[in-house]
Amino acid sequence: MNSATRVGAYAVGLAVVFGGAAGIGKVVGPVGASVETASHEGGGHGGESGAGGGHGEAASHTPGGLQVSEDGYTLVPQRTTLTPGKNTDFRFTINGSDGKPVTEFKPLHGKRLHLIVARRDLSGFQHLHPTEAGGVWTVPITLPKAGVYRFFTDVQPEGAPRQLTLGTDITAPGELRPAPLPEPEQVAKVDGYEVGLSGGLTPGRSAELTLSVRKDGRPVTDLEPYLEAYGHLVALRQGDLAYLHVHPEGEPGDGRTDPGPGITFFAEAPSSGTYRLYLDFKHGGKVRTAEFTVYAGAAGAPVQEPGQEPGHDDRPHTH
Repeated sequence: MNSATRVGAYAVGLAVVFGGAAGIGKVVGPVGASVETASHEGGGHGGESGAGGGHGEAASHTPGGLQVSEDGYTLVPQRTTLTPGKNTDFRFTINGSDGKPVTEFKPLHGKRLHLIVARRDLSGFQHLHPTEAGGVWTVPITLPKAGVYRFFTDVQPEGAPRQLTLGTDITAPGELRPAPLPEPEQVAKVDGYEVGLSGGLTPGRSAELTLSVRKDGRPVTDLEPYLEAYGHLVALRQGDLAYLHVHPEGEPGDGRTDPGPGITFFAEAPSSGTYRLYLDFKHGGKVRTAEFTVYAGAAGAPVQEPGQEPGHDDRPHTH
């Protein structure tokens, strides 16, 4: 098995295969396998899912983050490997249809660009805000362990009709030890806080999610604004890491949104399956992240895109 095949094998994580994940392999690498350095550097991702937007599905039906290029804009990393455990300046550009780096962007939630990072097994989540100079974005980052990581950019170039979520894989070479996805729980604990989750995901429809923050058994009612809201929620689909756009209900200072304990969002799952939620919230001057595993549809149900006929889907493998 060559290096590209070996990396692609792990990229499927726990081997949940989704209809929207065109071009992603279906083989799971064994625990303890090694992830080798990808043979390509720079922006040449010919094997990326959706790269170049050349697949048959309409772009409007493709979940965010599965494509490295969309609407004429392309995410171009200067390197596709990073040494695990080492702090490194990661640099990339968002190129326009003319191949030149874009320098003008509309702010999204108070930032011109959001960089979301997660390993293919949904561990190692990071939410970063790079700085830009001359069209080149730079951010210091440490990938904690070996593996294949998905890097997402949430961005809206000036002149673009909508917000774009572009994605590319970055490899951290070394011994691969996939982390099992935690079972669904209604409460997540982080740094002395407890965050409760109510509501759920419904395939193909917008659903309400409320996350309530407590500390020492008491509701937190003085959450601090973070990214123009009292919380920022990212949702990723297990298997292909499709990126869900999640919209907060209300904003600080609007006269109707309280600073806790509850933070309400609306999210639409593109299919049944398993998702990982990451809530960033700020309190006491520090941003913390609470994580949840949730099902859209029945637990263990086959992953099925809305409108897909029964009997034409792949069932997830359990471990």
